[in-house]
Amino acid sequence: MKPTDFSKSLTDFLSKYLPGERGMSTNTIQSYKTTFILFITFMESEIGIPVTKLNLKEITQEQVVKFLNWLQTKRKCSNSSRNVRLAAFHSFTRYLQYSMPESLYEWQRILAIRMKRSHKKSINYLTVDGIRLLLEQPNQATMGGRRDLAMLALMYDCAARVQEIIDLTPVMVRLNNPPTIKLIGKGNKARIVPLLNKQTVHIERYMREHDLLNDHANLYPLFSNYRKEKLTRAGVAHILKKYLDAARLESPKLIPETVSCHSLRHSKAMHLLQNGTNLVYIRDILGHASVQTTEVYARADSMQKREAIEKAYVGLVKDESASWMANDDLLSWLKNL
Repeated sequence: MKPTDFSKSLTDFLSKYLPGERGMSTNTIQSYKTTFILFITFMESEIGIPVTKLNLKEITQEQVVKFLNWLQTKRKCSNSSRNVRLAAFHSFTRYLQYSMPESLYEWQRILAIRMKRSHKKSINYLTVDGIRLLLEQPNQATMGGRRDLAMLALMYDCAARVQEIIDLTPVMVRLNNPPTIKLIGKGNKARIVPLLNKQTVHIERYMREHDLLNDHANLYPLFSNYRKEKLTRAGVAHILKKYLDAARLESPKLIPETVSCHSLRHSKAMHLLQNGTNLVYIRDILGHASVQTTEVYARADSMQKREAIEKAYVGLVKDESASWMANDDLLSWLKNL
């Protein structure tokens, strides 16, 4: 079977261009792979072109638009998910502009497809009492419970993304003074997050129990399942949900219905902000490229908004609401109102 020009270009794009020339992270490349798996499925099931006969001449603006519409109508994808898939096509066609300039006009037509406006969801986070209740749920009498407590506490303490927690290895945790942890975030950007001594109690006990403090274990996954395999995103989400459900039974008001792994990161950022921490320091802890990204927490903090308004309030309108209470003759006050 003769390979197609689409298969050759896509292989080079995913295996050479993205990791080699662009230095894209594994997660980004995996996301792009998923996009083209979906596109191949669409072309075969909806257009009738199998992958063995799919050539670059079929990659047109019209087909990409149909694919994006199929994602939203048949697969019920949101505008945000649709934009992620379009971003993959934009990156691919930018690559094709240089590898196949004879079709430059078509690639530029695809690049002209606009992103859809998506509604930003409000930040979902737990209060300090909610976090405390959540971390009380793991059973510390079992090895699994001690692992879960160490992982969830660390995820909150260092405001880590779930992938950052999954990718941790023992060598990235520094327990001697001052204790720190190295996180690898988006775009393979590394950051060092300080930990307080009292925050390291659970993680040190866990690492000692699992023989992760020795040099031979430096590159093992820090958190693994019972088969000693690296945890997955779904696995971490499952663990969190188990304890959220248990905490919600104790106090439904403290645990919202919708809480994700990322909510722990949001919670830490909000608690730092409410404690008076400068946005610049919060930016560095979260690993944001710009403080403008971090400002979303300040906009979402209704408590600080209320306090700021109350501090700046000047009583310009005379308050008559209490005058009748000082008047013994209510009827007289009403007549003079």
